[in-house]
Amino acid sequence: STLSEAAPPDTVVALFNVRDRDSGDNGRTTCELTGEQPFRITVLAADAYALVTSETLDREQVEEYNVTVRARDEGSPALSASKTLPVRLLDVNDN
Repeated sequence: STLSEAAPPDTVVALFNVRDRDSGDNGRTTCELTGEQPFRITVLAADAYALVTSETLDREQVEEYNVTVRARDEGSPALSASKTLPVRLLDVNDN
């Protein structure tokens, strides 16, 4: 993904679905981000999520983020999978 550094907080960066083929509690999923980054996950529906900005961005400080999303089911034992999404910032002339 590419994103303008002028994007305000709460800008949607990516939409994604998480699916677990198990039934009941074993099929319910949650998602979280690993590490500290200016993004957060918003739940849209049972298996649908959005990656959104949580603060203003500055390309002069960080040009690209590698955002790792971890999905976990509610089974026992809990299983998880991770995916890294590269987010590149586009420069805006701020002078």
